[in-house]
Amino acid sequence: MTDLFHSAPVLLIAGFTLLLFGAEALVRGASKLAAVFGISPLVIGLTVVAFGTSAPEMAVSTMSGMAGQTNIALGNVVGSNIFNVLFILGLSALIAPLVVAQKLIKIDVPLMIAVSILTFLFCLDGTVGRLEGGLLFAGIIAYTVFLIFQSRRENKEVLAEYAQEYGEEKAYSLTALLVDVLLILAGLGLLVLGSKWLVDGAVSIAQKLGVSDLVIGLTIVAAGTSLPELATSVVASIRGERDIAVGNVVGSNIFNILAVLGLTGLISPAGVTVSLQALHFDIPVMILSAAACLPVFFTGSRISRREGLLFLAGYIAYIAYLVLTARSTG
Repeated sequence: MTDLFHSAPVLLIAGFTLLLFGAEALVRGASKLAAVFGISPLVIGLTVVAFGTSAPEMAVSTMSGMAGQTNIALGNVVGSNIFNVLFILGLSALIAPLVVAQKLIKIDVPLMIAVSILTFLFCLDGTVGRLEGGLLFAGIIAYTVFLIFQSRRENKEVLAEYAQEYGEEKAYSLTALLVDVLLILAGLGLLVLGSKWLVDGAVSIAQKLGVSDLVIGLTIVAAGTSLPELATSVVASIRGERDIAVGNVVGSNIFNILAVLGLTGLISPAGVTVSLQALHFDIPVMILSAAACLPVFFTGSRISRREGLLFLAGYIAYIAYLVLTARSTG
């Protein structure tokens, strides 16, 4: 059995399978649980689902930081955020045009853009140290507290949204509550384990090809650890939970910067080293992809299939540039 799981392709396939099952369990449990506590799907997507699916980024980046592989840690965060917006939102919109909540436009998308710019400013001196890491991590605590208070103020809007999406409220037993909590926990567990297997297999293949740590972090590790967001948003889009599909991406990006990069900066002995390539190209691309959400989200408060296709084309162009650059410098 051990020899079997030393095979990189087997790890890739097994990891992807676990991600699909985990995403389905997480969306099913979270959306039902939201109705019980009177919380909108958007807030659930921005907190429980977004933070849960970002657990692989947290695990990979913190482990990389402690091991001194900070290029992988930074590349994971930056690459994941680019992947989340351009690839996941693009693909989800192709499946079904995504309706965007006004609250997301007014608060959360500008916040995602602001923390992306803040990351660039913190990286200007070439390192994200303990002070910057602590400030970022304090931000995720403040953001979570704000969302909890904000959700409690959504009274009639929440009831109207759920009346439309779920119909009349039904009796909810303790057994049903436990089942949904177990679904969420099982889904998160499968997502984390599946991501670990997938990333282990992908990194093993990439290292044999002689690709740099930063490029590994920006591409294979970033896409691998973002597969929970991909699977969750696509499943949510198919199931009609479009607020969860969009909120998951925006919430994950905020979490990746504030919590993942913040904690990695706090625990890394010498801080997170920032290469010139990341500073001059990859982080600006992350900021531009985040900023691209505002004008798109304002066009009728939805992401159309055409706009989703443009996002996907942007991600393909970004990856093509990385590949060509890696080959020319390799």
